[in-house]
Amino acid sequence: MEVSAKLRNLNMGCRKGRYVADLVRTQPVADALAILQGCPRAAAKPIEKLIRSALANAVEKNARQSAGLDLDGLFVKTITVDQGKHNWRIKPRAMGRANWIRKQSSHISIVLAER
Repeated sequence: MEVSAKLRNLNMGCRKGRYVADLVRTQPVADALAILQGCPRAAAKPIEKLIRSALANAVEKNARQSAGLDLDGLFVKTITVDQGKHNWRIKPRAMGRANWIRKQSSHISIVLAER
């Protein structure tokens, strides 16, 4: 059985999130949470919250369907960090000019499965 969770429009570039996502891919949930708590990167905290959300979804799904889901045997099956929309800002420059600044966002989706 699989459970999933999604995080949309995280104000962080997708490349920064992919570095952290590669650390926890195919890891058991307990190990993934331990890795993320010790990781100094900024993307570790939102990904940790997303894993906890997917784990809560698994508990709720198990309670509703009485599916016999083994919560201790869950692992991170897939985690993807995709590019989101861009927000544009204008930075004033000298002599009446302006530079455009592109603020990036990302979408993170995670799937937990049983072994």
